[in-house]
Formats: sequence, structure tokens, C-alpha cells
Amino acid sequence: MSAMEGHNGERLRLFYAPVGRLRLTLEERSYTQVVPAWAAPLSHPGRFLSLLDGKGKEILMIDDPATLSPDQRQMLEEELHRRYLTSTVTRILSVRSEFGTGYWSVETDRGPRDFVTQSLQENANWLAPERLLLTDVDGNRYDVPVDRLDPESRAILERTV
Repeated sequence: MSAMEGHNGERLRLFYAPVGRLRLTLEERSYTQVVPAWAAPLSHPGRFLSLLDGKGKEILMIDDPATLSPDQRQMLEEELHRRYLTSTVTRILSVRSEFGTGYWSVETDRGPRDFVTQSLQENANWLAPERLLLTDVDGNRYDVPVDRLDPESRAILERTV
């Protein structure tokens, strides 16, 4: 289904069944697994929300999620929070690279984390000269405020990225 300009959610019904699994009924069709994803999170924050099926294929695009009912918005916000949970890296302990795969050991605002990145050309994005966003193989995001890292962490990062 194509983008729905001015979509107000009248034909769209989101619900959980079973608990924890977001489902969608759209007109006469049902989708047993729905995953929301921002289409342009940096250039148009809060706009253009894509609803994907369990295989990652777009079901529809919601131009402005604010037009949805409060209940529908809340469900999508909960799913987006889980999907786009971002930890802030406070210290880099080590990074080991093997055949284009990076194995990271870091400290974050949510505690210590070990994660894996593939292809840093695609999964390390400079948002500003002193701010790096890493995405691991599971889709978790790590905000790296380079200017707030200790000298040892910066040195490790410079050798890696």
C-alpha cells in the first residue's frame, strides 16, 4: 500500500495479540506482526512513520503520526522506544576487528555493553564532528559523544573509525 497523505487512522486498527505482539487491521486485511520504523528520522523527526510487516516489507506510510488516535500513537511510541533505544557510550574499553566485523566492549549510561558491528561504512554515522552514532547487528544504537570521551577511549575510536 502506498503512502497515505493526511491519514487520520480511521481505517487503521492497531492492537496487541498476544500481549507484546503488535498487529494491524487495515480495511479488510490483517497483519499478524507489525514493526514501526522512521523513514527519515534525521531530516524529518516525528514524521513519515513506516509500518512494516514481519518480513520487513512496507505495509503503509503514515505521513504524520499525530493524526492517529491517542491509543494508536501510544502503542506506536512504545514500539518505537523499544526499537530505537539508544545508549550513550561513556567509555570505550576495547574494539577488536576481524574481517570487517567490529567487536566492541564499552561502558554506557545503561551499564557495560558488548556488541558487534558489521561494515562501519554503513553502521557508523557522524551526526556532527564530535558525535558518532553506531548501529549494531541487532539494530541497537549507540550515541558516542566523542568530545566527552576520555583520551584512551578517543584513541581507540580513532584507530577504529
